This record gives sequence, C-alpha cells and structure tokens, in this order.
Amino acid sequence: MLLLAAAFIVAFVLLLYMVSPLISPKSLKLPGAHVVVTGGSSGIGKCIAIECYKQGAFITLIARDENKLLQTKKEIEKYSVNDKQVVLCISVDVSKDYEQVENVLKQAQEKLGPVDMLVNCAGTSVTGKFEDIEVNSFERLMAVNYLGSVYPSRAVIATMKERRMGRIVFVSSQAGQLGLFGYTAYSPTKFALRGLAEALQMEVKPYNVYITVAYPPDTDTPGFAEESKTKPLETKLISETSSVCQAEQVARVIVKDAIQGNFNSSVGSDGYMLSILTSGMSPVTSITEGLQQVVCMGIFRIIGLFYLGSFDSIVRRCMMQREKSESANKTE
Repeated sequence: MLLLAAAFIVAFVLLLYMVSPLISPKSLKLPGAHVVVTGGSSGIGKCIAIECYKQGAFITLIARDENKLLQTKKEIEKYSVNDKQVVLCISVDVSKDYEQVENVLKQAQEKLGPVDMLVNCAGTSVTGKFEDIEVNSFERLMAVNYLGSVYPSRAVIATMKERRMGRIVFVSSQAGQLGLFGYTAYSPTKFALRGLAEALQMEVKPYNVYITVAYPPDTDTPGFAEESKTKPLETKLISETSSVCQAEQVARVIVKDAIQGNFNSSVGSDGYMLSILTSGMSPVTSITEGLQQVVCMGIFRIIGLFYLGSFDSIVRRCMMQREKSESANKTE
C-alpha cells in the first residue's frame, strides 16, 4: 500500500513537471529589447542595467544625480555586445511629479522604442526606533519607495497591454516580507509594493504582461553602507544572522526571474524560505512552484519560529543591557 502511494506521488510530481512549462509564460528576449531602470545610477539598479546590456538590451537609466548617471553610462557601455546598443540617461525624481515621469518615459520610447521591461529600483532607507524617526521620514520613504514605483509603472502599462507583452519589476526587500526592529519607516513601503504587484498582476496577466517582485537580502551597495551607519544595535545584531550578498549576484537573479515572468524573485536559501513562508495568495508561475509552497510551508514555519524567537531574544537582551547601563549612570 505504501509503495502504491509513493508511486502515485512520484507520478503526480512528474506530471506536474511535464505540464508546468505549458502554463508558464514565454521568456522575454533581451537582445534588442528596451529596458528602463529607475535608480539605475548605482547599487542593484546599476548592476541590473549592466546585466541586461550584456545580453544585448537597449538601456534607459533614470535617477536624480546627472553626474552619477553619466559615469554609470560610461561603465555600462564597456559591456556592449554590438555597436547598435544605446544607453540613454534621464535625470528626474520619479517620486514627485507623475506628469514629468510620464513625459520623460515618452521621450525615451520615442528614441529607443516601447519599453519591454521596467525595473523599479529607485529607493531609500531610514533606520531607527519608531519614536526616534522624524515624521517627515515616513512620508519621504513612502513617496520614494512606493510612489517612485507607481509613477513609472503607470506611465508604461497601457503600451505594454496594447502590445500584449512586457515585464515590470518591483525591487522590494526581505524587509518587505517581515517586519524587523529598526525598519518601521522602511518596511511598510516595501510591503506596499507586494500589494501593488499582486493586484496589478491580476489585471495584466491576460495581456501577457508579467510582474516580478524581487526581495533582495542585505546587499553590498552604497545605500546599504549609508544605512548601516545609523542602524540601532538590535538591527545590527539581527542582520548578522544572515550574510551580505554582492549586487552583481542579486542583479543576475532578478533579471533571470523577470525575463521568465516569475512573480517572486529571491536570493539564497533564506530568501527561498521567506518566499515560501510569505507566499499567501500570491500568484504562481508554474504548478511546481505551487507544489513546493504546499509541501515546504509547514517545516519552514517551524524554522521561522526559531528565527523569530532568536530575534526577540536579541531585542530583549539589548533592552536589559541598556536599562542596566542607564541605571548605573544614574547611581554614579
């Protein structure tokens, strides 16, 4: 009986693997494609632009700092695979004025053709205890990290639907999958991208347009280095439980998942576990992906509880040490 049950399971899994490619979207071909990257002057955004350029894409870089954009343009052009490729730079704040964002993207499409893939990578971070963070920081982060992705996506979605093809990538964060000490201003903005992506995917999937939400871990970028300067002790200790990834590695994974039309994009074993744990009602790209979520959810939840317990222990220990130190200072 057990052998029969095992044989049935194996046959079922094999059937899923055979059927899965039939329902998965066709991969986007990057040679000759027009890829727009916001926040593309440094960090993950720059590495994504380089990765796409290496595969023959035309690139539009969007960021605020014009000097950084021009420097990045020269760096990217070293990786050209043919003499027809172009790197277009546009200096604009994607979080402030929708009409301005719409106009610059129209200009980009007039020069390089319709946008085949949009990568929303513009973002910023502020860390600190909830009561210590300036109120205007909550507003600024929501504008940059959320509206800075809404505006460019809104500007290109109609054309993608008309052409019946396209990819839109929202670069979130592992802090957009679970809330951590010190990220009360940052995490909600990255969580918001998940909700936007799920709702938008349901709207555009019939038009062969696919959304990807990327959840990179701590990544060695200029932004991460700046963020680390103001991290509370608790946040630093929690961050030490995972390794820091290289931006090039993260970029390769995001580009691969985006061109394949995968909804979730994660890096490493911790990222895979988090994607399973937080899958909820998110779309799946294949039957096998859904099967993996069903099979692994329980055991990953157990592992996740151990992580949460260790995080709570770190926070509690830091609080006790701080109170002990304050008490000692008062008695002196």
